[in-house]
Amino acid sequence: MVKIIDRLMHGWNAFANEEKGEDRFVPRGGNYGASYSTRPDRFRSSIANDKSIVTSIYNRIGIDVAAVSIQHVKIDQNGRFVEGIKSYLNECLTIEANLDQSARAFIQDAAMTLFEKGTIALCPINTTFNPAVSGGWDIKDMRVGEIVQWMPQHVKVQVYNETTGLKEELTFHKRSVAIVENPLYSVMNEPSSTLQRLLRKLSLLDSIDEQVGSGKLDLIIQLPYVIKSEARREQAENRRSDIEKQLSGSKYGIAYTDGTERITQLNRPVENNMLKQVEYLTTMLYGQLGLTKEVFDGTADEKVMLNYFNRTIEPILSAITQAMKRSFLTKTARTQGQSIEFYRDPFKLVAIADMAEIADKFTRNEIMSSNDIRAVMGLRPSADPKADELRNSNMPVQATEGAPPVAEPPEDDSDPDADAAEQDALMEEAFASMEADIDKLVSDSEVPEDGP
Repeated sequence: MVKIIDRLMHGWNAFANEEKGEDRFVPRGGNYGASYSTRPDRFRSSIANDKSIVTSIYNRIGIDVAAVSIQHVKIDQNGRFVEGIKSYLNECLTIEANLDQSARAFIQDAAMTLFEKGTIALCPINTTFNPAVSGGWDIKDMRVGEIVQWMPQHVKVQVYNETTGLKEELTFHKRSVAIVENPLYSVMNEPSSTLQRLLRKLSLLDSIDEQVGSGKLDLIIQLPYVIKSEARREQAENRRSDIEKQLSGSKYGIAYTDGTERITQLNRPVENNMLKQVEYLTTMLYGQLGLTKEVFDGTADEKVMLNYFNRTIEPILSAITQAMKRSFLTKTARTQGQSIEFYRDPFKLVAIADMAEIADKFTRNEIMSSNDIRAVMGLRPSADPKADELRNSNMPVQATEGAPPVAEPPEDDSDPDADAAEQDALMEEAFASMEADIDKLVSDSEVPEDGP
């Protein structure tokens, strides 16, 4: 009965409470702030990129960068993973970066903005302490900002304010924000880079296509008289206007001409090698970015994807994590073993047919336990305690407390001086025995002399 009363008192319905004005999420007076038909904080590519293949390249790389897990972890003195740290920063990197973005959406936004602008700033918005006062501050939420002005010790960043719904310019100290520079800057963002040259060629090719599809007929009318005087020129203009009116006023675009007039139609522009240049620059860009056709259409094998990850994805992830590590972690925290690392799942590209063989090798060589393999396959962990042990199931039962201790050699309590004297006595006895044997052999070998 108590539970029913509690539900009636504290229950909440979105429609009922909205009508009564009792929604605690809605401010009084209904003032929600600035509103838009689309998300104002969403990354938008420039117009030149939207009309080309560049946006698809940015999107593909951004998705692959965001697919790698980035965590706030503790490592040992050799840089090996020990455990994850429960902190606000780790929640920003694994669950929710801010009110509008999840952790994965935040990393993808950072990657695509990095490709577009060349340099970005990962700005902490809400922190536990003031970064200017204390170094032991933790980040509750963060956003991607565009650097609009550089100063010796500070940067001015344009970042979205979720309270007002507007993009505002804030000044941060360089030690308080993670400034990330695109490792592929010379390929993507330099004025004379391959990508910028490709954008200019694509813009020219688009302008030519627009001229071709603009609806013009491109006609040349040859009149049966020479146009030299002003009267003849006026007569020719009247004739051209008459044909234009016939074509525009006709339902099917039909006009008539005199039998002595000749009409020539230019149905295509002058040929050029613009398309070949675009294809050449596209191939060059793919090679410099470490991309292949198979990566985009999803037919790449494990070796191609590994090469793509090492040449393209890994440098971008290293730039992001190192920038956050040097700005968001103090020297004391780094000395204590705190770090921001990224971890790629090596089993994402493994086929189901090969998983059994890999599982057998990893468990037999005591690299992963049975529950580790089950977690990779998406199965629930086993309750058997042996499933969490690193043991080879093909071998006899191993000791739970490790291998038996190695027997130590017995201690030698003998006196070194006494041993030396005993060895000398044995040597003298051996030499004496040898001398006696030699004398006996000599005496036996002597022959007696004959008498008179």
